[in-house]
Amino acid sequence: MPAFRCCIYPVIENFLVWPLFLVLGTVYLNSLAECPPEKFMALEVTQILLNAQAVDGSVRNHAEESLKQFQEQNLPGFLLSLSGELANEEKPVDSRKLAGLILKNALDAKEQHRKYELIQRWLSLDVGVKTQIKSYLLQTLTSPVYEARSTSSQVIAKVAGIELPQKQWPELIGSLLSNIHQVPVHVKQATLETLGYLCEEVSPDVVEQDHVNKILTAVVQGMNASESSNDVRLAATRALYNALGFAQANFTNEMERDYIMRVVCEATLSPEVKIRQAAFECLVSISSSYYEKLAPYIQDIFNITAKAVKEDEEAVALQAIEFWSSICDEEIDILEEYGADFTTADSDIPCFYFIKQALPALVPMLLETLLKQEEDQDQDEGAWNLAMAGGTCLGLVARTVGNDIVPLVMPFIEENITKPDWRQREGATYAFGSILEGPSPNQLTPLVNVALNFMLTALTKDPNNHVKDTTAWTLGRIFEFLHGSTMDTPIITPSNIQQIITVLLQSMKDAPNVAEKACGALYFLAQGFEDVGPLSPLTPFFQDIVQSLLTVTHREDANESRLRTAAYETLNEVVRCSTDETIPMVLQLVPVIMMELHQTLEEQKLTSDEREKQNELQGLLCGCLQVIIQKLGASDATKYPFMQYTDQIMSLFLRVFASRSATVHEEAMLAIGALAYATGPDFAKFMPDFYKYLDMGLQNFEEYQVCAVTVGVVGDICRALEEKVLPWCDGIMTQLLKDLSSNQLHRSVKPPIFSCFGDISLAIGENFEKYLMYAMPMLQSAAELSSHTSGADDEMIEYTNLLRNGILEAYSGIFQGFKNSPKTQLLIPYAPHILQFLDLMYMEKDMDEVVMKTAIGVLGDLADTLGSNAGSLIQQSLSSKDFLNECLSSDDHMIKESAEWAKLAISRAISV
Repeated sequence: MPAFRCCIYPVIENFLVWPLFLVLGTVYLNSLAECPPEKFMALEVTQILLNAQAVDGSVRNHAEESLKQFQEQNLPGFLLSLSGELANEEKPVDSRKLAGLILKNALDAKEQHRKYELIQRWLSLDVGVKTQIKSYLLQTLTSPVYEARSTSSQVIAKVAGIELPQKQWPELIGSLLSNIHQVPVHVKQATLETLGYLCEEVSPDVVEQDHVNKILTAVVQGMNASESSNDVRLAATRALYNALGFAQANFTNEMERDYIMRVVCEATLSPEVKIRQAAFECLVSISSSYYEKLAPYIQDIFNITAKAVKEDEEAVALQAIEFWSSICDEEIDILEEYGADFTTADSDIPCFYFIKQALPALVPMLLETLLKQEEDQDQDEGAWNLAMAGGTCLGLVARTVGNDIVPLVMPFIEENITKPDWRQREGATYAFGSILEGPSPNQLTPLVNVALNFMLTALTKDPNNHVKDTTAWTLGRIFEFLHGSTMDTPIITPSNIQQIITVLLQSMKDAPNVAEKACGALYFLAQGFEDVGPLSPLTPFFQDIVQSLLTVTHREDANESRLRTAAYETLNEVVRCSTDETIPMVLQLVPVIMMELHQTLEEQKLTSDEREKQNELQGLLCGCLQVIIQKLGASDATKYPFMQYTDQIMSLFLRVFASRSATVHEEAMLAIGALAYATGPDFAKFMPDFYKYLDMGLQNFEEYQVCAVTVGVVGDICRALEEKVLPWCDGIMTQLLKDLSSNQLHRSVKPPIFSCFGDISLAIGENFEKYLMYAMPMLQSAAELSSHTSGADDEMIEYTNLLRNGILEAYSGIFQGFKNSPKTQLLIPYAPHILQFLDLMYMEKDMDEVVMKTAIGVLGDLADTLGSNAGSLIQQSLSSKDFLNECLSSDDHMIKESAEWAKLAISRAISV
């Protein structure tokens, strides 16, 4: 069965004890009370730690409470006691493991605000206390007990992640490196493990190159075939995986690179399976980090990967295939960025066409894996096996080389597609589905026209569930990539559409995994007819399709294989892509979906499992209503018949908010946003009842996606109500400003909040005056923050662009809101800072197209609203003229259009 691609990375065991983990993960370290050193160890924690793992709930709860109190009343003593417990060889393994785990959780958290809080608390501890704790941790690395050593390795790395960026604990790396030469093997193993975790926690720029060189030398020597201990080799190989990000300078040195590559390749041939797997994981990482350095090694790597795929354990073979998938990813990115006319001289990172060169040997190797399916692979949703990995890689190869793959795969398909063994039929079908993205439609369409009838027959008649599953998936791929208004030769014609629909609807009654793939095929079939004009070939079948999909949602086994979700997603797409002819039928759907949602709200006394399924269903139904509302609200002709339902729909949505599920809240909020857009000013009547839920959503820091969606809905409501939103603006603005001031709210929500300022200002115009003194300083400080991005990684640059765009949209909305108002002079003091912000962004040269379009729009808004007051400032600006000229010559027509408008506004402002 085809599946999503999955990367398998090294899994290092965390010694978690779940009951205590759940409790202590939420403990706040509220006190840094000082305590005399002689009392640090006074509390006997061993028994409490053991009790915290007891089967008896009352014993466990009492122990957890004792630990919590100790932590709150005397944090330094608490941490010192735990580190002493971890280091004490006379203590039981279980208490030592748990002591180390609690220590680790006192230093790190997933939530950014919590992590920051824990870092500050560690840094503020007494130096003597921290020194003693670190001494215990290093001492534990020599413990003969593996669990204690391994836990200590993780804690040391967490401390290093906090202290090394602060230029603290400078002797750590030297201490660890001196351990490498210790005689006991277990000390060497623990030290290498620690170095691996340290490289995972610490950014390369905080470690001196001399230390990097020594770390890599120690790690690579530990991997060497001459190392007699498999434990040491495994720890070293896993450490190298994390250390590769530190090795840029070493990979530019040919001799050092050769040595690293030789040791890694040798490790792929180790007698120990875990070492081989870890070595291939290193190769996968090298393929993405150092693609441009691989040419001298690629032939050898092909030989060892081919051997692993054919002969090795599955865990190793999967990583060997992943290496080639990763190479495909690199070459796809390069070719997409530089286009089809690419030559190796065009870019900083040339494309070496490794996949194209390896094609004659690589494709047969991958095709062979397609025949290694597992009997029960469809039953486990998380399944990932050799056949799935091979098919996924084959799909990536097809995207990389295009037409060249077709003649290499077609003989395999023709040979196996009719064989009696299901594995051969399924493998051939999977191969066909895998190569449908990449080669040109002209190359594939004749093959699909021949295969289509055969596949429709197989979907209904093949006796094997796996074959039907993959056939339905392949049909979905055909409709996704080779069907639509842009295709020269349609594969779906008046002569075959009836058969296609009949087969898909029939297959939706099949086993859940097959029915789910049939829904997926129907989804892409509908999507391909989106732009065909007023007469869609699907219209005659619309009623049957909708009825069949609703029937699927009521199947008793609809929870299996994501079937119910797939059915609703397909229903949404069928509605979204429908034409005016089917509007009466879409309208008839409204009471049907409303009734379904009403029924979920009536059910009482559910088990936790039933409640979870009910929440999922409510989310799907709210999502379905959102699509229907958007469809019917898109034009006046369809909007008015729909209005009879709005009161009932809103009433249902308000009842949905009684649920505690974040997913349901998110979907209901999105649907309410659509309803606000559809009803326009009439939405005002819902605000008194809805406002408390809007406010709750804006305060929902924990489920930040709900908060982000709610911010978007505020924008929808502003656009719908315009000045009628004014009574609610004080509360909304107060909460938005609180959100921006909080370090608990996920950073991704902050850019949309700034955009929301613009929406509010556009809606209420000069009434935004009372918020200027709060909003403008926020925007200015965020603008300054976003100007310091030199050396940032790709993720940070992407976030910075989102933040800048939000700030610019706020400025744009505020200027447009105040335009033609006597109060425009209130904005004049802010103009110099805004121009300075635009200058800085232009000079940093890292704006994406979206930001560029918004930025040139703001320059125009500034001139348009402030007129002559802005004209002289724009003339004095360092880069406005250059920025305007660059946008005027842009290939992006939207940027060019905005720039032409800005040019007119600026020329008017200057000439006044």
